Amino acid sequence: MATFEEQLKTLETVVERLEKGDLALEESLALFEQGVKLSDACKKELEAAEGRVEVLLQRGRGEQREAEALVLEEDE
Repeated sequence: MATFEEQLKTLETVVERLEKGDLALEESLALFEQGVKLSDACKKELEAAEGRVEVLLQRGRGEQREAEALVLEEDE
C-alpha cells in the first residue's frame, strides 16, 4: 500500500493532468475516479492521524491533571 505522501503526490499529478484539459473524455473520467479514491484515502489517513493526536493530547491533559491533584493533596 502506498504511503500518505505517495498518495498525495499521485493525487497532485492527477489534478495537474485534469487541469490541462487535453484528455479524452473517458481518460478524464478514469483520472477523476482515481482522484476521488486517492482523496478519500488521504482524508481517512488524515482523520486517523488527527484522532491519534487527540488521544495523545487527552493523555497529556490527564497526566497534567493527575500531577495537579497530587500537588493539591500534598499541600493539605
